[in-house]
Amino acid sequence: MSKQHDDTDQNAERVYIEMLRRAPMWKRAEQLAGLIHARNVLIVADLRRRYPLADAEELRKRLAARLLPREDVIRIFGWDPEEKGY
Repeated sequence: MSKQHDDTDQNAERVYIEMLRRAPMWKRAEQLAGLIHARNVLIVADLRRRYPLADAEELRKRLAARLLPREDVIRIFGWDPEEKGY
């Protein structure tokens, strides 16, 4: 097994990977959901910084523009991120 992180002891990393493998599917799904939520929170924080006057609906569209293909954002929201900015 190749070492993934330079600052992590190889044995500790091996134990961590084994723990991940043994975790039940619901636990892994829960962890993934937490990571997705954290990503979205960070994106919205950046959008609020860039567009301080944007309301909740505009932020939702801009979040979608960061996560979905342009064609989907236009189809779903009728909003073109290339015109409005990401």
